[in-house]
Amino acid sequence: MARESRAVIVDDRVLHEDFVPSEVVHRHEAVNHLSETLEPLLSDARPETAFLFGPTGVGKTCIARYTVDQLREQLPSVRTAYVNCWQEYTRFRVLYSVLEAVDRAFDVHRSTPKDELFRRLSDANDQPIVAILDEVDQLEETEVLYDLHRLPHVSLVLIANREEELFASFDDRVRSRLRAGTRVQFDRYGTDELVAILEERAVQGLEPGVVDERHLRTIADAAAGDARVGIGILRSAVRRAERRGLESVTDDVLEASIPDARTAIRRKTVEQLIEHQRVLYDLIAEAGEIEPGELYAAYEEAVEDPKTNRTLRNYLTKMVHYDLIEAVGERRGRTYRLVDDE
Repeated sequence: MARESRAVIVDDRVLHEDFVPSEVVHRHEAVNHLSETLEPLLSDARPETAFLFGPTGVGKTCIARYTVDQLREQLPSVRTAYVNCWQEYTRFRVLYSVLEAVDRAFDVHRSTPKDELFRRLSDANDQPIVAILDEVDQLEETEVLYDLHRLPHVSLVLIANREEELFASFDDRVRSRLRAGTRVQFDRYGTDELVAILEERAVQGLEPGVVDERHLRTIADAAAGDARVGIGILRSAVRRAERRGLESVTDDVLEASIPDARTAIRRKTVEQLIEHQRVLYDLIAEAGEIEPGELYAAYEEAVEDPKTNRTLRNYLTKMVHYDLIEAVGERRGRTYRLVDDE
């Protein structure tokens, strides 16, 4: 029977990847670069579109939201909209999300014409708007970027994994409008950087002494430069220790928490897949390993309104980026299979 002990978690919010800290650890160069890009807003001018590129779990979303929060401290009149294009992947959904963020979405229904949404957003020009579009490479109707770029009071911060994959999804009109934007590139965190990030989370979210630097370094090593995984392992370990009635994380608690956290992250990501992505994922899981032609054929039989092969390739690429599946071999001999939890 576990003995009673004090709670070890002070602020559970800090143990989640979407928490935006009041101060960032590392990535100061990225913050400065994005801040400089958005600086024209302070002079009532429009900044260039900002692109944040890099693999999953390297702080792109956190830095975007943190930097825009800092901007709002200097310019309280600026309004902000955060849109996750993995979930809001159509023109209607993106326009609606931005309108909702600036309190202009009243009386909008599914039958409301998209041009009416654009007109409303065009009329909402009394104050500048900064729209952060996360997972923008998941947009299926990229013309909405052309819409937003046309509005002089809307500034864009676009987040994606790779530039070449993102621009390949654009038509010529969108590509020509956005080509000149500012790029901020993010690389994987080093072990020391990740330890510092986890240490700051521990200071803010946990009682003193719950986790020591040696354990944080073990977590950082296991996370391999991915802060999302590192924070997930820390959260899993602390909760496991708390359930056991322990006042600090032990070696055996941490050892058990590493695979558990990876499984939990993967499960959460799978749950976020949209319908057609989930069909592809399930087909790969059922087959064990499958080549693209066979996968596309099985997919077309499984759905009523199949997407184009180009969209399917985009789906598969995104699932590779999120370590749900892996592509084995070169183009002609390529196959897809699920990533093992271990």
